[in-house]
Order: sequence, then C-alpha cells, then structure tokens
Amino acid sequence: MTKTRLPLLLAITYALLTPSLLPADTVVEEIVARVNNEIVTRTEYIRERDQLKQEIQQQDPVNADRVFAEQQRDVLEKLIDQQLLLQKGKDLGITGDTELVKKLDEMRKQMNLGTMEELEKAAEAQGASYEDFKQNLRNQIITQRVIGQEVGSKLAMNKDEVKKFYEQHRAEMEQPEQVRLSEILIAPKLAPKPTPSADAKPEAPSEAETEAALAAAKAKAEDLLDQIHKGGKFADLAKKYSDGPSAKDGGDLNYFKRGTLSKELEDKVFALKAGEVTDVVRTKQGYVILQAVEHQMAGIPSMKEVEPRIQDALYMQKLQPALRAYLTTLREEAFIDIKAGYIDSGASAKQTKPVETNSKEADAKKLKKKKLGVF
Repeated sequence: MTKTRLPLLLAITYALLTPSLLPADTVVEEIVARVNNEIVTRTEYIRERDQLKQEIQQQDPVNADRVFAEQQRDVLEKLIDQQLLLQKGKDLGITGDTELVKKLDEMRKQMNLGTMEELEKAAEAQGASYEDFKQNLRNQIITQRVIGQEVGSKLAMNKDEVKKFYEQHRAEMEQPEQVRLSEILIAPKLAPKPTPSADAKPEAPSEAETEAALAAAKAKAEDLLDQIHKGGKFADLAKKYSDGPSAKDGGDLNYFKRGTLSKELEDKVFALKAGEVTDVVRTKQGYVILQAVEHQMAGIPSMKEVEPRIQDALYMQKLQPALRAYLTTLREEAFIDIKAGYIDSGASAKQTKPVETNSKEADAKKLKKKKLGVF
C-alpha cells in the first residue's frame, strides 16, 4: 500500500501547487464542441476514437483500417448525441440511480464477488477509475431510458407489417426440430469423513453410504416431481433446490437439437410437449427432472409462433431512423458550436450556433480559471 500511496500523495501535492506556478491563461485542455452548457473535450474525443479503433480491430481485423477510416468521421456525432440525450434525461428527471445500484449488484454476483468494495477493487485492478466506470454506466442507463421513453414507446407495429415481414423472410425462418430444456438436478450428498492428518487422502465412502446418499437424492427428486404435478412452478423449484449450475436461471439449459443428447434422454425429451416434464431420470450427477419449455418442430414455424421475434426485428428496423430524427430535432433545439477542423456528421442545416455577446470575454476568463482551452 505504501508504494501506491506515495505517488498518489505526490500527484495530489503537485496538483495543489501547480496552478500558482502556471500563467493564468495556460491551456490544459482543448474544447472541440459546445453543446448548450456542456462541452466535449479533445481528451474525450480521442478516447472515443481509440475505443472505436480497438473494437473494429477485434471484430474485423482484416478490414480494420478501411472500416475505421469510414466510421471515425462519426466519432464527434456520437459524443454530441450522448450529450443531447443526457441533457434530455436531466430535463425529464431521469437520474438512473436505482438502475445503477441494481446493475452494479448484478455485475458483482456475476463475478462471484461478496461485496461492492470487492467490485470496486476488481475495476481498479483493471486500471479503471471506479468513479469513471460508474459514471459511464449511469450515462448508458440514462440514454437508454430516454431513447425508450421518447422514441421506442412511440413506435407501433401493425398486423399487416408483421404479415409482410413473415412472407418476405419465410425461407430464413426454417429450423430443425429442437427443444428448450430446463432441469432440476438433485446430487447425492455424502458427509465428509475426518482425515487423520492434513496430508492423508480422504477415505472413500462405503458402498452402503453411497447407496444411502443415492436413495435420499432419489426420494427428494421424486418429492419435487410430485410438487410439480400438483402445480408447483418448475423454475421456482429449480432455483430453490437444484444442485445444477443452471439453478440461478431457473434451470434453463437453452435449446437442444436431435443428436446432441444421449439416446435415452433424447427419446424422453423429444416426446414431450411444451410445459411437460420427464419422470425422475438417473444420471452420472444424480437424479434429474427435465422440462420441455418449448418444442419447436422442424420446418417453417407459423406466423403466430414467431410473431414476437418479428415484432422485435421490426422495432429495431424502425428505431434507428426514428432515433436519428429525434436527435436531429434535439440538435435543432440546442446551441451547438464545433471547433474548426472537426466534423459533426449528424449536424442539421437548421442548427443554431451560439450568438456572440459582450459576455464572451467574461466567459473566456471563467474557462481559463477552469484550465479549459478556448477556441
């Protein structure tokens, strides 16, 4: 800890002393755009551009240079879009506080961390500022809520559009027979035996002990099956009692096609209709109950079966142009000024630039005090 604290202490001390050593009009940061009362700095611009380049290199290393050259012109547009959406979120009273706490807790659980302090340490171990990480996450939450509330909620799909999409994409919807399964696994529990010393190998359970553990596991599985037949919810019972890794997801195992399961299990699960369950089945791990959540037959599904997926596809088709139109409106209602040499590829011809007034000089002095460059 001493090694990390000393440089930090020196940095803080330097930060406190430095202003008195610098001329009053020293430029520390460069502003590339003003969006109402907010700014976009060159540091933010470069960070966004570098992140874009890294993502493209990971996704398409062969064509990375060409794709980056095409997309980097939109970097400033994205930063201005975000500022406009965040300002709109503020106007709408959207803080993202509750969602942020939930999201951070979900991340903590996914990483198998005990406390939020451990999550903070994990973020900082990756070289990231935890406060910056939280702010970026908050910004995502706010912008998504604004888009959903102001744009997404106003999109509508009618039956004719769904039918037309279905007819145009029928061939693409052809699928093999598959079943979506959930499981409840009950593993036999064997009490650990004490060892005479730390180096000694644990004593293997006797045949009688193994048989007793298997019998107890089978009895528990059969009791759960009886609860299901009496109306118990499979997913709730899986979360509470299953020993399988899918327990936290209500037992969900996703989809299986023919040929991916053992012959015994395949015959059982492909004979089920959606919602039906198997009897208790003995496996290497213990005793399992399987439920067919969905059973999709081979061929082209009916329009009713795929209607939710079609609605999602239509929603995404409509969202992008609607969002672009909404952002154009926000631009036209805002005061936006771009530094020479930078391009806002989403600019509208109706945008309003800030009007220069006598207060310009006073504002410039304020910015100098904040050590922000003026263009």
